[in-house]
Amino acid sequence: MAENLTRKILRSHLVTGELTPGSDITVAVDQILLEDATATMAAMQFEMLDAGSVAVPLAVTYVDHNVLQIDDKNMQDHRYLRSFSTRYGMRYSPAGNGISHYLHMERFVRPGELLVGADSHSSMAGAAGMFALGAGGLEVAVAMAGYGFDFVCPTVVGVRLVGSLPERVEAKDLVLELLRRHGVRGGRGRVFEFFGPGVAALRVSARGTICNMIVETGATTAIFPADEQTRAWLAEQGREAEYQPLAADPGAEYDEVEEIDLGSLEPLVALPPSPGNVRPVEDLEETPLVQVCVGSSVNSSYEDLATVAAILRGKSVASGVQLTVTPGSRQILQKIIASGVYEDLMAAGARMLEPVCGPCVGIGQAPLKGAASLRTFNRNFPGRSGTTGDRVFLCSPSTAGASALAGRITDPRPIGPLEIRPAQPVHDAAAALHITEVLPEEAREQVKVERGPNLVPPPLPSPLPEMLTARVLIAAGDDISTGDMAPDGAVAMSVWSNIAVCARFMFQRLDPGFHDRAQEWGGGIITAGENYGQGSSREHAALIPLHLGVRVIAARSYARIHRRNLIAAGIAPLMVLDDVEPATGDTWTIEGLAEAVSSGASEVLAQTGSAPIRLGIDLTPGERSILAAGGLLAYIRSGGRRHLRSEPVPVP
Repeated sequence: MAENLTRKILRSHLVTGELTPGSDITVAVDQILLEDATATMAAMQFEMLDAGSVAVPLAVTYVDHNVLQIDDKNMQDHRYLRSFSTRYGMRYSPAGNGISHYLHMERFVRPGELLVGADSHSSMAGAAGMFALGAGGLEVAVAMAGYGFDFVCPTVVGVRLVGSLPERVEAKDLVLELLRRHGVRGGRGRVFEFFGPGVAALRVSARGTICNMIVETGATTAIFPADEQTRAWLAEQGREAEYQPLAADPGAEYDEVEEIDLGSLEPLVALPPSPGNVRPVEDLEETPLVQVCVGSSVNSSYEDLATVAAILRGKSVASGVQLTVTPGSRQILQKIIASGVYEDLMAAGARMLEPVCGPCVGIGQAPLKGAASLRTFNRNFPGRSGTTGDRVFLCSPSTAGASALAGRITDPRPIGPLEIRPAQPVHDAAAALHITEVLPEEAREQVKVERGPNLVPPPLPSPLPEMLTARVLIAAGDDISTGDMAPDGAVAMSVWSNIAVCARFMFQRLDPGFHDRAQEWGGGIITAGENYGQGSSREHAALIPLHLGVRVIAARSYARIHRRNLIAAGIAPLMVLDDVEPATGDTWTIEGLAEAVSSGASEVLAQTGSAPIRLGIDLTPGERSILAAGGLLAYIRSGGRRHLRSEPVPVP
């Protein structure tokens, strides 16, 4: 039977379950990606599993998010992660090497393998024919310990690409077009698999842009075939021997199919406050700018930066506009220096930043309140930039370059063809990365893990109560992001290794009294609208409510990773079925909660001061077992999932 690429890779890694959309499956994992912001919680939970060493073929920890080191907490985190990685058999990339997703693309992507990362944008590796997806730290720790990765089998959407991109229309415009079609909710439960004649002209770096940002639709991941573009990418990195051609079988079927004529695309911009709020650039050309930022994990490849440099060459950034440029990795930084791109950008007035996440996660370059900041980033959630009341727009590198010159959002198409400086070979790039090797086991056993006072293990849940009486702590709206629960920025992120301190920031933007009220009331219930928990994979957004005594969330719908994080933390993600508007302070009583979850019931009632509210229990059998056990850690410890072999799984 002809299979699409997604099904082929999943089938070759399948341990338990059937590849039927909506069903529980467990897959063997080839690669693990951790980054410092989420890695400390993942690592501490790995230690709670009493695993002697990492049990997957490759696991890498990258330090790329919070490297500002405003006090010693960041360095505590980094030294913990370095010693943890050394002790348990991971490779470690220190601050300054680059953004995890670009580095992993350069050094470790392999067609046909399966990657799980503790970062929502781990999907970027799908650009090279991998099945790669993000998850919460505990689920990643469990996979890293050799128990495989358990998730809900997705629907596969085949996206047929035809034609070719016009001048100054780029891969970012393609993924923005998908966001224009699907919004931030339409991709939930789906994998977007790209095929068709239009694929061949897209470089791997362009595919990376699409796979990275596809998660903003709510999708599980995206994947491209491994073809001649993939071979060229691996050859450039000195890894051509790791190439294998991989694509959907001829005549493969998809659960859904859509087509995009690349030639019909136009420059697009996502308006605040959501990546799904997409409009044509030409509709926004009277929008004045105070800032343009180029880079982030989605658009800081050599090609992206060289494009901006070609637009700016011999010119100057508009007066009153600040332009920043972030290379994606140390290798890219070396390349733009060698080719002259760096000098072009500097001469035009750009501020050159180090290859880290930086302004993408609100660490530096916070924009002026109420003024427009145009960025090639992947998210523009309110306050993510570090400024309350920000106005962040998302665009392609060409649109960013043209707009930086004009001082307002500008259509780049009139620029026409550009003379892009060719990349110069960087022969010492691999040696310059400074990624550690895995020590022999006898040497690792002698390593002591450094744990500073900022490293505090997360709370452990008790089993769900049979009866819960609690007050509504907050009645939130639609599309609440995990950044609203565990905010970005240098100050808040510096305490992500200590849930009790991190909890003080939860819902600070929406309701500054939330933390103190939760403590005063001894816990409670959180209610919300559609797509609760969109955005980052940060499991802090589930661990903080657990710490504050929350055991039930009641929302209209959930984002994929956050929903799984709640279950892993022993919090029940229930669905509000009735047309009601809960209010802060309402008292709810839910009887038979634990029994309803474990028995397979589809609903439970919340008794309130007025009419009862029906709450849906939309859980797979595996998810019910995890909640009944008291969360994922308790489930694993009780023998709920068997340990797998650590050898890589071949793809036929």
